[in-house]
Amino acid sequence: MVNEQVIASIRQLTEELLSLDPGYFLVEVRIKPTNNVKVFVDGDKGVPVEKLVQLNRALYAQLEAAGLFPDNNFSLEVSSPGLDEPLKLHRQYLKNIGRKVETTLLDGTVKEGTLLAVTDTQITLEETLGKKKDQKKQTDILFTEIKHTIVCIVF
Repeated sequence: MVNEQVIASIRQLTEELLSLDPGYFLVEVRIKPTNNVKVFVDGDKGVPVEKLVQLNRALYAQLEAAGLFPDNNFSLEVSSPGLDEPLKLHRQYLKNIGRKVETTLLDGTVKEGTLLAVTDTQITLEETLGKKKDQKKQTDILFTEIKHTIVCIVF
């Protein structure tokens, strides 16, 4: 089976499992050439490890039953996206309002600031300017202009 078809099948199975608990959502499915299946799940308030373990067990059983991999030769990892993973879904932007983010635009420009607002079409960042960092500027960025956005770790 072609990888895209397998990914679509895994997405469908995962979304069916997650539909039982609407606070969680599927972000992405990846398959490495070694049949290592990675499923990234997020939640509006994060995802506890217990939920990831429960989902992993349920999904593993469904993948075995579906026979998507010859001789069931696959491994499965279900996790939340790490901080190094860019935000991919509108829902992820919403849950990160108030956090510091770094947004790279399609033209290569990098904007860093606090994510103030998210609409269907854009995000609003509050950037800190000046040598003393005493000036603030709000910048609206259309989703169509964004290459990727990551959440910054602030100590």
